[in-house]
This record gives sequence, structure tokens and C-alpha cells, in this order.
Amino acid sequence: MEKVEQSAFARLNAVNVSGHLEMKGQFSYLSWPFAVAELRKVEPSASWEVRRFHDGELPYLQTDLGFFVEVAVTVGGVTLSQIHPILDTKNRPIVCPTAFDVNTSIQRCLVKAIALHGLGLSVFAGEDLSLVEEQPVSPPPRPAAAKRATQLKQVGTCLSVEQQNRVKKLVEQTKADMARLLDYYNVESLADIRANQFDRVVRSLEHRRAA
Repeated sequence: MEKVEQSAFARLNAVNVSGHLEMKGQFSYLSWPFAVAELRKVEPSASWEVRRFHDGELPYLQTDLGFFVEVAVTVGGVTLSQIHPILDTKNRPIVCPTAFDVNTSIQRCLVKAIALHGLGLSVFAGEDLSLVEEQPVSPPPRPAAAKRATQLKQVGTCLSVEQQNRVKKLVEQTKADMARLLDYYNVESLADIRANQFDRVVRSLEHRRAA
């Protein structure tokens, strides 16, 4: 009797990943080096791509809801992509992610994109339900409380890409020292400056230009 060849999904889904799970807090994660190694062993021609945003300059997307990354994995000519928010070890959104946070989320997103093709898919079973159950339902905030929450949200967010570009342009026009500016605000990059400090940064640079 002729043997029917398994699909790529079936071959990847049959790989036992239980011995390669890692615990971070209360969540289980599949080791990304193992996921990549097994993917390439089963499907040597498989490939993946980290999607770029903001005119192809950045490997993350900044939105009003938070920061996101996207990875697309191609197996047997089929491309499936996964979008993943940048989260901490407790699966909470990071307000101002660092380069390390972005890189970590890309690795986690890669594992999930691989799982769409079958490898380790069972690891994520019930993940959406557990998140829902852990979040208590809060009553609608009163007007004053809602206003305060909006203010806090604005304080916590970082400079948008447009704001960063404007600051860069002012720095170039005024021949200011970027390193000194970052050191003054105790940050490593413009992306780490708080949104509520934007006007102050601009006023300072424009004052320098007018002097």
C-alpha cells in the first residue's frame, strides 16, 4: 500500500516540544532556538521575516494601544504572520520598551508564527482564555476618574515617531549635542523620552535656534 506523505503542518505538529518549555512567571514559553532548529530540521527551506514599520525604518509599530511587532514565517510556500504586543514577563504592555524588550518580543512572535505552521501549537491552547479570566471586570470610570486616567496615560507614553523626527531636525538645525540632550533627560534614545516632555524639548531647542 502506497504511503501517503504527511503535510508540513502534520510533521511539525508531531514534534514533541514538552522538554523545551521555559517558565517565566506563571506562563510557559517555548524556547525560540529549539523552535527554529526543529523548524529547519523538518522543513529546511522554511524562512521568516521581521516586518518593518514607519516607512521601513523600525521593527516595531507604535500605536495608541501600545507597541507591536510582526513576524511572518513561510513553510512550503505558505506564509503566515503573527502580530505580538510588546509585553513584560507578566504579559502586561510595556509603555516605553527598550531595544531588549523589542528583541524579546520579536523572538516570542517568531515562535508563535512558527506555531501557526504546527510546531508547538498546543503550547498556546487556552492562552486567550487565561488572560480573560485573570482580568477583573471594572465598572465604567466616573468622568473625573476618566480624565485623570487619560492624563496618566499621556504622561506614561513616549515620543511618537513624528515627534522624534521633529526633535532630530531641530537638533540638526541648531547643531545641538544629541548625546548631551539624552543625558539631560536620563534616557538612551529619543524614543525613551516621555510624551509630556516633548513641548519642553522643542521649546529648549527653538530658544537655542533663536539665540
